[in-house]
Amino acid sequence: MRMMAWLGLALVFAGHVGANEVTIKNDSLGVGAGKLVPGFVADEKAASWLTSPCTGNIVAAQVFWRSVSGGAAQAHEDSLEIYRAGTFPAPGTLALTVGGPLLTDGVINEYRYLDENNTVPISVPVTQGETFVLALTFAQAPDPAEGPSVVEDIDGITPNRNAIYAQIGPGVFAWYAAEKLGLSGDWVLRAVVNCQAISTDADVSVAMSATPSAYTAGNALQYSITVANAGPTAASSTTLVDTFPSAYQSPTWTCISSGGATCPAGASGNIIGSVNLPVGSQLAFTVDGTIGPGTTGTVTNSMTAVVNLPATDPNSANNSVTLDLHPANEDIIFANGFDAVPVDRLPIPAVALGRRR
Repeated sequence: MRMMAWLGLALVFAGHVGANEVTIKNDSLGVGAGKLVPGFVADEKAASWLTSPCTGNIVAAQVFWRSVSGGAAQAHEDSLEIYRAGTFPAPGTLALTVGGPLLTDGVINEYRYLDENNTVPISVPVTQGETFVLALTFAQAPDPAEGPSVVEDIDGITPNRNAIYAQIGPGVFAWYAAEKLGLSGDWVLRAVVNCQAISTDADVSVAMSATPSAYTAGNALQYSITVANAGPTAASSTTLVDTFPSAYQSPTWTCISSGGATCPAGASGNIIGSVNLPVGSQLAFTVDGTIGPGTTGTVTNSMTAVVNLPATDPNSANNSVTLDLHPANEDIIFANGFDAVPVDRLPIPAVALGRRR
């Protein structure tokens, strides 16, 4: 495939973007320069791998189409297709086809309907973080010198985000990473997702226990700490802070994650770091250390989880936990203010009195 013809581009959007709509793109093209890529043949495809930032529906597809001179007639190409992600560079299941898109030279052509009467809207559901593929299939080979054709940006290509369905023999086609075929930029192929208004609440909680439940100076002590996210949304930027008390010497710890959570860096000393907590995920910390010789009184340890934007925590009461440990040999009978009652104040038990015979 030949990739020629540098050109200056003035972007004109053929559609609109609503209040809850987000345009998803790999390219960085603004008002500036792009590179025309005219070397396609019939039935070949240019494809962008795009990732939705939200849960919603794909409601539009956009293609930047341009000739060298900027005065080419409108062109009917074969189709626009939306696929579920497969294994790059090959897409997965076909989700939707827009047949025979009419492309106008010099603008970003936007498609919101499946029919010419604009009565059947494009609607493909996607979830937050889902990758999908938008592909343009050529009906005919662009003029190798003039175009019009698709355009790539000029500030480098994003790995594993641009693909080409290329003819490798008569009637034989295969998917390739665009960079493997000489592309140096990202396709200006975009999608518009209508993001649903969803909660940003992430109920993150912290729990802690110790073994043994009362310490002995000079002996080992183990903390078990659990950090969990009950949702309904992910807490992608949560800061954990546990600064162990000075009496707890040489702490080392392990972290076991589940549900897609990420553990903080480190394995010894204080637990301080940023973690990702998807909905339903959990981090389980096991901390081993020794209570310093000569330690007396209460040993207090606290863990706090700070939920950062874009998530918010509706229940801050369970974001922090504090555990107080007492010496194993401490007399705790009267620790809660229970005082002995003088004998003369003890209640006299009620008895049934009978007549003496």
